[in-house]
Amino acid sequence: MSDLHEEKIKYLEGMANRIRERIIETLLEAGSGHSAGPLGMADIFTALYFHILNHNPKKPNWPDRDRLVLSCGHICPVQYVTLAYAGYFPLEELKTLRKLNSRLQGHPHRTALPGVETTSGPLGSGLSQAIGLALAARLDGKKYRIYCVASDGEHDEGNFWEAVMFAGKYKLNNLTLIVDRNNIQIDGYTEQVMPLEPLREKYEAFRWNVLGVDGHNIHDFVDAVNEAKAIYEKPTVIIAHTIPGKGVSFMEGEYTWHGKPPNKEEAKKALHELRTLGRHIESEHE
Repeated sequence: MSDLHEEKIKYLEGMANRIRERIIETLLEAGSGHSAGPLGMADIFTALYFHILNHNPKKPNWPDRDRLVLSCGHICPVQYVTLAYAGYFPLEELKTLRKLNSRLQGHPHRTALPGVETTSGPLGSGLSQAIGLALAARLDGKKYRIYCVASDGEHDEGNFWEAVMFAGKYKLNNLTLIVDRNNIQIDGYTEQVMPLEPLREKYEAFRWNVLGVDGHNIHDFVDAVNEAKAIYEKPTVIIAHTIPGKGVSFMEGEYTWHGKPPNKEEAKKALHELRTLGRHIESEHE
């Protein structure tokens, strides 16, 4: 992992904003899909693919690559856009999201697209898949790491907690779970639908190392990932506090944007806000 100097932070922040813009354009073209989660996770996916992960877009099946498992498959627009910017497939293909015969379906399909490690859709199952990969790496004596991105709403699933217990028992220190703690799910706010707090204490009870970060502070997120690498006796969960719909004023914090795309007028307004923000990011670092 290269040093996270000021110029790199500027680059990553700018890339995250471009990814948000492309998410809006892609969802508008598709006419369906999820807005809030993908926008909220743009900073984290940018940090992962452009700074943290040991991967090679020209060799997507390189055996020693780090693996990223997207458990909450409905936020795949952010992964698709990030993969395209990283060089896994042409940006033009993003226009095919959710269309017939597209490689970019509404939930990721493992064999369809380079860079996608697992098929996801049923919420709560991704952590178990990541655990399988982590165990395989341990058995094979490999040094690559496993990262799993999960939503806070997935914690409503019983099998998710079975996986949490399993990883704690077997001390899977090569596994880092990133929880998108945006406090929303399709039916409303998490603490009203099914309260999760105290979330940190629950993970600690299951023998996990727990870190909390601002999911929009790339520097702090990278620091948390580095700290996870230094923990040898247990797996690490990074509870990333994010704002759903980040960067678009009328979407931020609104659970109603969990599972719908913008219409033409909404997309126009969203893109104006994001492009204004992009210019601010450029000027702020000059």
